[in-house]
Amino acid sequence: MTHEQQDPRFREIPRERVSERVAQEIMKLIAAGTLAPGERLPGERQLAEMMNVSRVSVRAALQHLKAQGFISAVQGGGTRVTAAPESADSPLMRLVSADAKNYYELAEIRAGVEVWAARRAAGQATPEQIAEIGRQLKAMADPARGNGHKTGDDHAFHLAIAKASNSAVYMHLMEMLSNVLERNIDYHRSTLCAGPDDDARLLAQHRRIFEAISARDPEGAATAMHEHLNDMLAHYANIPGGPVSEEALQQAG
Repeated sequence: MTHEQQDPRFREIPRERVSERVAQEIMKLIAAGTLAPGERLPGERQLAEMMNVSRVSVRAALQHLKAQGFISAVQGGGTRVTAAPESADSPLMRLVSADAKNYYELAEIRAGVEVWAARRAAGQATPEQIAEIGRQLKAMADPARGNGHKTGDDHAFHLAIAKASNSAVYMHLMEMLSNVLERNIDYHRSTLCAGPDDDARLLAQHRRIFEAISARDPEGAATAMHEHLNDMLAHYANIPGGPVSEEALQQAG
């Protein structure tokens, strides 16, 4: 071996296995939000055909991603992107449910991040994602669905906006906190704002959010979301011995 070949400044480049490349490509899709939390991946054979690799390489790539926690097995076969939602009895769920003050703090946090998401969705959403927000709004407006669907429909509307933000980090964050956020929305819809007049007002607020996103108006969407969530916060002042006073809400607004 010559002196040049032994030069320590240059190292051999390791050969990349096909399975590692497959794992990298799937991770890119997850990181970009193209593969959403909870979404089921195509089967091994389909992936092998679409990526023009062997099923052995695909299987090794999926095992690697499972070990890292990015995907998980589905009962009955297959894999899906890990959503990692909070369990119904998680410490965070118990903390939020323990006191109206904690519900209020969670609503305050939502008032910050969801305003950002609405603004971003107005600029980033695809036509299909905007149509999905519209479908969720239509479900909310359907009187035939009854009170039992209010919380679920409201939650689905906000998750559709999260997906339309096309931020993989935000989307995964919303999925991770999905159960906690749904509990927060349920408290709003069943305790704070449970009457028919409340339903009509909240539907109008959601419609303004959707219309601004549909019109590609980022500031209008942010304003509409801000007004909607601040309306929720204002109702906490009506709780006897509640977490905030009217004066504090006025200062926060």
